[in-house]
Amino acid sequence: MEKSELTTQRLIDLREDVRQLIKYEGELDKGFAATVAKMAHGEKFFTCIQCGTCSATCPVSHFMDFTPRRIIAMVREGFRKEVLGSFTIWLCASCYSCTADCPREIKITDVMYALKQMALQEKVYPKRFPIPVMQEVFYDYVQHKGRNNEGRLMLSVAFKTNPFQFMNLAKMGLKLWLAGRIPLMGHSIRDKEGLAKLLQAVDRAKEETAK
Repeated sequence: MEKSELTTQRLIDLREDVRQLIKYEGELDKGFAATVAKMAHGEKFFTCIQCGTCSATCPVSHFMDFTPRRIIAMVREGFRKEVLGSFTIWLCASCYSCTADCPREIKITDVMYALKQMALQEKVYPKRFPIPVMQEVFYDYVQHKGRNNEGRLMLSVAFKTNPFQFMNLAKMGLKLWLAGRIPLMGHSIRDKEGLAKLLQAVDRAKEETAK
């Protein structure tokens, strides 16, 4: 590739990067904030003054791509794709420090939970990121068995996120299995039909709340 062609290609790549940082008003989801506020019972969600207390008190904000303050601002403006695809909502430690210190008494932790639910439903969370994958696998086991199996859970997460990680965990897993801490065969509850009815009732309650 000649120098001029290489320069042109770099400009094209740069233009694509710039496009990802630009959002036109017509591309924003204007109903996103109202949906999140309703799911999180956040009547005070729109009273945020962007003081940054939530970001300052968050113990893991320095690992996030968007601080809690920015997440609130982006949700209110309708940046649905960017928010649901961020790492921030999955790094939330659920310590409730932001909720406790918020001068507007906004339930920021509940907002994070609502965003996680939406990201899982729409499957727009970061690919191969272990936290949302673990949450889905855990729910799948509980839904069908009524109980979790730690050994199979970790194996499933490792294979779905980073198969090479399995080799690093194999030695530790063998020690836990020999010590009787990780069973090979999972346990199941007897009343699976009752569990199915319970989960269906929860889904119906969520649908009625969302209306």
